[in-house]
Amino acid sequence: MSRVRDFTWGIAATGGIARTVGAAIVAEPGMRVAAVGSRDLGRAQALAAELGAESAYGSYEQLCADPNVDAIYVATPHAQHLQVAEAAIAAGKAVLCEKPLAATLDDAEKMVRLAREAGVFLMEAMWMRFNPLVQRLAADPRFGEIRSVQASFGFTLPYDPAHRLWAPELGGGALLDLGIYPFGLAQVLMGMPTGLHVTGSLAPSGVDAEAAGVLLYPGGRHALVATSLLGNYPNQACVVGTRMRADIPAPFWAPQRIVLSGPDMEPEEHVLDPADNGYAGELREVRAATAEGRTESSIMPLDESLAMLGLLAEARRQLA
Repeated sequence: MSRVRDFTWGIAATGGIARTVGAAIVAEPGMRVAAVGSRDLGRAQALAAELGAESAYGSYEQLCADPNVDAIYVATPHAQHLQVAEAAIAAGKAVLCEKPLAATLDDAEKMVRLAREAGVFLMEAMWMRFNPLVQRLAADPRFGEIRSVQASFGFTLPYDPAHRLWAPELGGGALLDLGIYPFGLAQVLMGMPTGLHVTGSLAPSGVDAEAAGVLLYPGGRHALVATSLLGNYPNQACVVGTRMRADIPAPFWAPQRIVLSGPDMEPEEHVLDPADNGYAGELREVRAATAEGRTESSIMPLDESLAMLGLLAEARRQLA
């Protein structure tokens, strides 16, 4: 009996998240990293050796052209997402692109258009959506009507204009890197808001240093969200429904446990199976979609990725 061929990945970039997701690929049965690409061939070779990949390339175009690669994981800084995704789509490779989908809504819209025209799978790597505990919350009818979501993500990062989070040319700022999680939790549980009010401050480089806001929904429902590079936030979340609430300890975007409680129920604690973390879930979704001929994910739809970038852009506009 012949062995089923592994689903193979090419990793674009060699930073911390590339290593983390690369390790998750290696740990997932039936998957392997076949190649690593970087503008620095030496760094690509080092990560390839670390992950057991047979090929390393000194350009993203060479990586995307590798015939032994089924899917490209884009782990570059946000401003480079479009360039790499464009090369991968042109080569017919499935694309898993690190969040946010792109540094700007215009770039993201171009990526989506190219993928749809080519019939190639594209998905934003919003691993929070693939965490089974978050999926449990989104599907649990016992909340009744969700009235409020409260979530924060912030830490202190000393100002350095050369650091990618402080550099506008690299897509820096709190909103795109951190804020996308509290805003995204509200999106997956309550949908897109009908209004938004945001306050905060800008860094000397012009990127958003902090932002706090209220997302408005019909009937007085709301989400209170906050993000910051200037202070250490609780990084927890709370979801309040008419019949039940959920408390999500830090880090809420990658919860290991949640606690459900309500007036008519004993508190329930649910704990994550480490094998089902969000990285594994998004990797499995790409493989399943490719096998089934799907070009988009129902768990992380492209239209919702675009809507989130539009929302974050409006939040940033209100800080100007």
